[in-house]
Amino acid sequence: GSGESWSRVMALKLIHRFPLFGIQRYPPVGPVCPTRLLSTSSVGQPLCVACLCTSAGGCIRRQGCKKLQLDCGIRSLTTIVREPSFVASSCVRLHRDSGPRFRLTQLHRPTAAEEQAFQQRLGSCSSSRQVFTLLRSVEIMSDTMAAAALHRVADLEQEGNSLKDPTVLEKDTIRALCFQLEQDSRRLTDAGLVSALLACTRLFLDPWSTLMVRLVSESQERLDREQMSVGQLCILGQGMLAMEGPGCVMLEQVMEQIQKQKPAQWSLADLIAVYRFLQGSVGEDGKYRDLLNAMHTHAVTVTSRMDPAAVSGLLSALVTLNQTQAMPLVINLCKQAVRHVPHFTDEELTVVLGALMHFGHSDHYFVEAMERYVPTMTFTSHPETVTKVIQFFGRRNILSPTVFDAVAESFVYRADDYSTSQVARQIMALGKLGYLPPNAGEVFRKVETILRTRFSHFQPRTLLNLLHSCTLVERFPVNFVSKVFSSYFLQQLQEQGTGMDRIILAQLTQLYMTLKLECPFYEGPRLLPKYRVKSFLMSGRSLETPVDTHLYNSVKTGLVDLLGARSYFGSKVLTPYCYTLDVEIKLDEEGYVLPASHIDDVYKRIALCIDGQKRFTTNKRQLLGKEVIKQRHLRLLGYEVVQIPYYEIEKLRNNNSVVEYLHQKIFPHTYRL
Repeated sequence: GSGESWSRVMALKLIHRFPLFGIQRYPPVGPVCPTRLLSTSSVGQPLCVACLCTSAGGCIRRQGCKKLQLDCGIRSLTTIVREPSFVASSCVRLHRDSGPRFRLTQLHRPTAAEEQAFQQRLGSCSSSRQVFTLLRSVEIMSDTMAAAALHRVADLEQEGNSLKDPTVLEKDTIRALCFQLEQDSRRLTDAGLVSALLACTRLFLDPWSTLMVRLVSESQERLDREQMSVGQLCILGQGMLAMEGPGCVMLEQVMEQIQKQKPAQWSLADLIAVYRFLQGSVGEDGKYRDLLNAMHTHAVTVTSRMDPAAVSGLLSALVTLNQTQAMPLVINLCKQAVRHVPHFTDEELTVVLGALMHFGHSDHYFVEAMERYVPTMTFTSHPETVTKVIQFFGRRNILSPTVFDAVAESFVYRADDYSTSQVARQIMALGKLGYLPPNAGEVFRKVETILRTRFSHFQPRTLLNLLHSCTLVERFPVNFVSKVFSSYFLQQLQEQGTGMDRIILAQLTQLYMTLKLECPFYEGPRLLPKYRVKSFLMSGRSLETPVDTHLYNSVKTGLVDLLGARSYFGSKVLTPYCYTLDVEIKLDEEGYVLPASHIDDVYKRIALCIDGQKRFTTNKRQLLGKEVIKQRHLRLLGYEVVQIPYYEIEKLRNNNSVVEYLHQKIFPHTYRL
């Protein structure tokens, strides 16, 4: 917070009392920590940052600083250079002889073309060593180019919250580069300064090192002048967020200055930069709502100029910030995404699909673009991207045989490399839409092999979702389902996440009912009554879709006229088998309709399934998996199931035609009732 920023400034003032920046012409001697980069005193003895603030002005141990020995895990930033350097401004000159040497000069800055060429060469580097080789080959470069080099090293070396190879910071090239940035921090451009600060945080350098203290102090002075651009403010904010967290006073100052500006006047690059900055936890919990709404309004007007990275980045920010009020922007971004589908990286496409699922949006043209692209990528793209593709189609209830068949074909060959979650999510999409691809036999043999070899690797809920999805498409992995009903597994299920919620109990109940009805040879464990539900119909996520009210009313009116009275049929009848019937009609042995309240002498029960649009996939007249299994089970339980789909009822223009239609559907062989 403010205390830490003040401490850094005070530390800098103390550091200024000592001639820290004499150049050491030889490596340090003595048992100092190899990862700590040293400054020197006026007499050439190595000093550590911790000792600079002592009244003696020198290290208390000539044989090696005790504090350095105790703190070898933290990287400090001042660096050793072998030859004198001369400082003038914000360009860095490299020399090939006598090791790396840097010189800043204001006289001959690289041209825009030279900077762009350097950035391209930097981007093609696939290792830190290549970055260092590139640096040695460049005659002159700006401070922003120097910062970009540090960023590229961070890109290549970052792994979680540490570097893959911490010794990379001991290389002469990077030490000399850091030394020069430290020595001439006051002459760096605003862009070079903030970019260097952010790069240092990405390399996990010690926040209290001389370089970091200098960069932060200088950044504070520049911030106070209120002359930084929006993009520079965002980069500075990201650096301070990484160093001190969301409570940092400088961060608040950055946000105050951003809020003073008008988003409508920002460039596209600045707009994206602010979205990404706010995404980094600053803009959560409803903060900066007015700023975000103004940004959304501007963003809608510029989506047509966004490249794949911008579309993906913006959608990612909207999800993180949970901007549900920004649907016009989401819709525009989806339209722009259509153009970029073949050009997204795997990571970008994964983000885009996740965001569209989050906001519950899809678009006909986007689906068509995906149908063209998916068959070309299922064997080569990242497993998570392939999984997100089929998950998106499943979540949006879009049945595309082109997509599902392509994913199913690759599943057979690639599933061994998938995580258990990815395996489950791909099969769940098939189950949800009730679709079996042409190679279903191979797919489910592969599933069975994975269950056999990796059963213990599955999280309890993931396993339950997988097995339940198999039964939706009439695939019954009986040997594994029996393990789900064991007391050990049920206990694991109870301990995971939110415990046994209603949907889990409903899945267990339906799984058990499936075994009893469709696998008569099953003799494994029973599901204890305490784990069973009485109804599959529940609010939110449910194993049944509630009846469409408008459709039901049309049918109800027709049934009253057909049967003669409202008392001759029951509505929304909960059966002893957990399913809810939209309409139930009872007949006696001679085929006469009985009153709905009649219990004795019921010879036949007719279940009317009034299937509205929500019970079908959105693009085809195919029932969802959960509706198919319901009708299948009702038939096995002895009901005569009569399906009344929305697309047949909606064609009928008046009640007389509805009555005639119901007569033909329910009593096709009866002339008069």
